[in-house]
Amino acid sequence: MSYVKTVPALTRAGVDINVRRLNTLSNRRAQSTVASTQADQDVTNRESYSSRKSRNASSSPKISIDFELTQEAYKSKDNLELLRSLVVFKLCSYDLLVDKNKELMDISKFLLGKKAFEQFMKMTFYGQFVAGEDHKSIKSLIQKNRAFGVGSVLDYSVEEDLTQEDAVTKEMDSCVSATEKEGMSMDHREKQYKAHQQFGDRRGGVTGARTYFYSDEAKCDQHMETFLKCIKASGGSSVDGFSAIKMTALGRPQFLLQFSEVLVKWKRFFSFLAAQQGRDGMEALEQRLELQPLQDFMTTLGSTGDFHGWFTGEKQGSGTIDRLDWNSLIDDRIKISDLLVVPNLETGQLEPLLNKFTEEEEKQMKRMLQRLDVLANHAEEHSVRLMVDAEQTYFQPAISTLTVEMQRIYNRGRPVIFNTYQCYLKEAYDIVTMDVELSRREGWFFGAKLVRGAYMYQERSRAEEIGYEDPINPDYETTNMMYHKMNELGLTPTENKVYFGQLLGMCDQISFPLGQAGFPVYKYVPYGPVNEVIPYLSRRAQENRGFMKGSQRERELLWKELKRRLASGQVFYRPQPEPGL
Repeated sequence: MSYVKTVPALTRAGVDINVRRLNTLSNRRAQSTVASTQADQDVTNRESYSSRKSRNASSSPKISIDFELTQEAYKSKDNLELLRSLVVFKLCSYDLLVDKNKELMDISKFLLGKKAFEQFMKMTFYGQFVAGEDHKSIKSLIQKNRAFGVGSVLDYSVEEDLTQEDAVTKEMDSCVSATEKEGMSMDHREKQYKAHQQFGDRRGGVTGARTYFYSDEAKCDQHMETFLKCIKASGGSSVDGFSAIKMTALGRPQFLLQFSEVLVKWKRFFSFLAAQQGRDGMEALEQRLELQPLQDFMTTLGSTGDFHGWFTGEKQGSGTIDRLDWNSLIDDRIKISDLLVVPNLETGQLEPLLNKFTEEEEKQMKRMLQRLDVLANHAEEHSVRLMVDAEQTYFQPAISTLTVEMQRIYNRGRPVIFNTYQCYLKEAYDIVTMDVELSRREGWFFGAKLVRGAYMYQERSRAEEIGYEDPINPDYETTNMMYHKMNELGLTPTENKVYFGQLLGMCDQISFPLGQAGFPVYKYVPYGPVNEVIPYLSRRAQENRGFMKGSQRERELLWKELKRRLASGQVFYRPQPEPGL
């Protein structure tokens, strides 16, 4: 199989774009997460994707975990912690308390005073969802969770408290290019990948994720410094820690919107051409285009482009290309804005998404990638793994692609960069299989976190109102299937290929059984001063309201375990980890 080139935009910060350096990295063989020996790797390279999937499905053991066994699920919690969870979750189920949570906290702070208010919060909401105020105070919780098989992803959770009007203003200004602001036509742009006033406040309908809005480059530098401190804290608190970052915190989101649109148009063009060769309806990696019929078809449309010339000699020699080969077509660009090109079906030529980019826009796009590279380099130096959070679907293709490019650079000797996959997306399985296959071919460590996804209600509302296909799975069971398909990929707990994560203070009946079963499981561990994480706590209250109204199962399990302990005389239960965890 041929190798896919790396995007030259992701070079070391502060140096010029160097295509040869990155191509050298891509072609250097390294240990792969799918093979423990070079012989196994050679077999992997020769096998077809479908053969590997069939072999893995038949050889991998099926894993069953009992999430109803409360004694195991809550063995890391003492009785006061169980009681606190019950009280907090119950309070979060009352609409009035949740709707007025900010006002109520302000009143409580006024009546109790700053010190007493902070103590009250630490006994309730803050204590449930936040680990502590700084990297020193969170060490005990991190160590306790690790003793019960659950690691930590540190997340400094101080948030900017913007009004809706301010959020919309910032979003619309930062997601529209100078060309578009001048009134030039946007008719050729995809509706999904344009900014819309009614959805300018990206916090709307989102309770499970933090939102960043672009102010200026100085603010992005501040966000980077905060992430750097978090990486340092993670390195000092745990030997196997993660730090989480969001790409929208690191630069102007206009670039993510436009690059995402480019990537989606390339994918659609490939699917269209595959359909012309009778290969539609196949799994993503099974689709291959024959180059000569491709050239002939485009010629009948009047295309003047040389499609054979689009590919390197090795691909030409095989006579066929797959989706990963196809994706390499946008790699050989020197200026970052040159990445934003799309194929023209009529001419067979590559054309810019926008007519022009200003010099400042070019610099802003480059700075985003430089900040990303600084963080990755810092994580590598501190032996911390960097987890890039997933975001909205109109940003996510670019975020995922840039994360993969970092993996190709930094995941050579060990997994440093981890991508996040939202299993509520219809295309989740195809995205994962493509990235796994790319790591197989190029010999770097594949690192991933699977989540359900935090933007479901917003995504569905936006798709319906603006008028494009809903990207979310139709039901809960379909999303479950995205997880179960891991068996086809041959992913088992002991291989440490995929890490699961939940928020601190939520779904412990899922996290700890998984961790005790051998899966690599991590809690997102927010930390920060009490008064500065109020926006985060407000979102947690809102999220738990929806969670509790949809299902009271977690509360029932908490009650079940608390009553079991009291009935068996375990009034002063103290968590004791089992040896070997």
